[in-house]
Amino acid sequence: MINDVILKRFETPDEVRVFEKGRFELIHIAGTTIGRATYEPGWKWSVHVGVQLNQSMCQVEHVGMVVSGRATAAMADGRIIEMKAGDVFYIPPGHDSWVVGEEAYVSIHMLGAEDYAHK
Repeated sequence: MINDVILKRFETPDEVRVFEKGRFELIHIAGTTIGRATYEPGWKWSVHVGVQLNQSMCQVEHVGMVVSGRATAAMADGRIIEMKAGDVFYIPPGHDSWVVGEEAYVSIHMLGAEDYAHK
């Protein structure tokens, strides 16, 4: 049992995973891993993350919230869902994703962060 309050900030994450046009910062706290994704305009998962993993679609399950910008979740069945600031999302495994527009996309991941963009 943890009896102390623990405070952490994404400005000093426990781990950072960097890839072209993006980064994923991780905080490990109370047995949980929380991530912050930051993607530049033009970022696409299959191009900038999947290639490094030899995968065409992300196989990680995500629960999170969009902080700023817009992005898609493009499902294997052809559905394309656009997410924007304020949206809370669940995305099952088997999807691609890309930034929409000219603003950076930032989201917080409460499920799936530990396995995301991990070799």
